[in-house]
Amino acid sequence: MRKNILLAVFSGLLLWIAWPPTPYTTFLLFAGLVPMLMAIENVINSNSAKKGRLVFATTFIGFFVWNSLCIYWVYNSLKTIGPVVAIPITLVPYSLGPLLMAGACWLYYRIRLVAPRGLSLIALVCFWIGYEYLHQSWDLNFPWMTLGNGFAVSHKWIQWYEYTGVYGGTIWIWAVNIILFLIYAGLHEAQNKTLRLKLVSSFVLVLLAPLSFSLYRYYTYQEQAAPSNVVVVQPNIDPYTKFNVPAYEEVSTLTHLSDSLGKPNTEFFIWPETAIAEDVNEDSFFSTPQYNQVKQFLSKFKNGNIITGISTYKLYNDAHTLTAKPMGQSNQFYDVFNTAVNIENSSKLQFYHKSKLVPGAELMPFGSALSFLKPVFEHLGGSTGGYGSQAEADVFYSQSGIGAAPVICYETIWGNWVAQSVRKGAQFIAIITNDGWWENTSGKDQHLDYAKLRAIENRRWVCRSANTGISGFINQRGDVVQQSGWWVRTALKQDINLNSDLTFYTRHGDYLPYAGCILAVLGILWVIVGLMRKVS
Repeated sequence: MRKNILLAVFSGLLLWIAWPPTPYTTFLLFAGLVPMLMAIENVINSNSAKKGRLVFATTFIGFFVWNSLCIYWVYNSLKTIGPVVAIPITLVPYSLGPLLMAGACWLYYRIRLVAPRGLSLIALVCFWIGYEYLHQSWDLNFPWMTLGNGFAVSHKWIQWYEYTGVYGGTIWIWAVNIILFLIYAGLHEAQNKTLRLKLVSSFVLVLLAPLSFSLYRYYTYQEQAAPSNVVVVQPNIDPYTKFNVPAYEEVSTLTHLSDSLGKPNTEFFIWPETAIAEDVNEDSFFSTPQYNQVKQFLSKFKNGNIITGISTYKLYNDAHTLTAKPMGQSNQFYDVFNTAVNIENSSKLQFYHKSKLVPGAELMPFGSALSFLKPVFEHLGGSTGGYGSQAEADVFYSQSGIGAAPVICYETIWGNWVAQSVRKGAQFIAIITNDGWWENTSGKDQHLDYAKLRAIENRRWVCRSANTGISGFINQRGDVVQQSGWWVRTALKQDINLNSDLTFYTRHGDYLPYAGCILAVLGILWVIVGLMRKVS
């Protein structure tokens, strides 16, 4: 048992060392799961009467090490409430992913009882993809540790994400690890030379073919010239005090930074998430001082647009949304939104409501079932009753017809969600975020790195405005062309190339996890039938 736990922990450490933002160690992803597979195999071949429990416990420990070391920064957003409360709450994101990962491994063990190892390993990949898709789809969503995200710092290796998205990376990692595991297992089994040669050949092919294609694609890819001048602003306002700063002062800072770089041909100024932090009624935004400040600034730029984050609410005469809350003693209801708005040199306003909400801070998971945690979530800076959202991704269109995909913070890690905006006509991606909650940790760097994946999947420039994180520009190959420093008040400008072509992934979205989930369900049914037969 001790040996297997050490193998699992070693696996977790390898995956952590390979994970962004650590450079030059990404290659360890191709071997990081081998010790875990060895540990599972040892349990399966043991004489224990509780093999299933041992597989689950062993793999959970290894994946917990990997997850907690990679996302240790989650604690930083909670520590203001004190360690007594913060530590147990932090254990939820640290543990939930590993529980699902261990569940996939337990299903693999159950399949091994009734199927050959090769078929069972294919089933393992399907179970894993099923877990990843579940973890981006339910109320406790947190797809930060999706395996395919691990290549974010080595984006030259995965230019083919324009065909597969990050799930192609997940499959690639598992395929290489499984072949290495089979080669290792063959050294201790009566494996004939022909099979061993086939496995070694498969390893070389599976590793090098995608890598070679990607490098070729990277160095031959040419952007079509369709320039647009964009300015991103990083006001660097402390996220823990920004809601106490008068909105007038915030907007003055933002317009000053924008004006320092704006040119007559600048078409977009991008400000960060909740840059206008004062709650605004969307229906009366036209009459607010902040709106008039912005319009006065935009008067200098004929084709100028400002995409900014803003806290908004809407009033209703009835509770016609699941998140609507009663407004005092009146008969009205209201929804609060984490919003992006596009303001231009006309009376037109375009609003987008953040839809991929952070569990706890912005979304009460499973409705009233966890309502007792509201006092804790108040310290996360969110709406404890739950933010409102919208059902579909959106596009902001300028007067000149340029389409921008508004992406707010956490939404950066949903490839298919961003692709929806691109399918609707977005020619570049505008990410607005506030990463200061995590302070100067690797969380802010990972968040920037993950944006590279969205650029490659859709072949779109990413323009990123972060309040206290890292702002910058990423081209269609995933290169960070410009970036700001951490905790620096600044603005950056860049001529980006717009793109209207759709990649295969943009058109078809998450087709790989859909197929993987179908196969995973069939595998689970197989396991259930096997258990029922065992009982009978």
